[in-house]
Amino acid sequence: MNHIEAKVIKIEQKDNITLVSFASQGQNLRMMSLGLNTPIKEGSQVTLGVKATSIALAKNLSGEISMSNQLPCKIEALNKGELLCSITLRFGDALIESITTLKSANTMNLELEDEVIALIKASELSILEVR
Repeated sequence: MNHIEAKVIKIEQKDNITLVSFASQGQNLRMMSLGLNTPIKEGSQVTLGVKATSIALAKNLSGEISMSNQLPCKIEALNKGELLCSITLRFGDALIESITTLKSANTMNLELEDEVIALIKASELSILEVR
């Protein structure tokens, strides 16, 4: 599980749906939750979690995309297995991991120091801790 330190900047609720906006490493992130049970308020410091398998990568991305969480990253490490590839990404001063298929990593010609965009659906973020 990846950990991203963030600050709650906005909370929107309607019925059982909650949209929470965060600031982290100079970027805005959004989380969508059904029935949010975590007691948070604007200004709260939180640790967000996201599975490595829930982080998609884009290289040379242009145009519009519906994923609101687009984190500019640099590839720090590549660990290629027989089927999967673990990619360590630098996001500001944090390290996060993405796991993709080896075929996708090879198709994208991913290499150390490449600039990529980590893409995370708002429904894939979760709040692990509130401080």
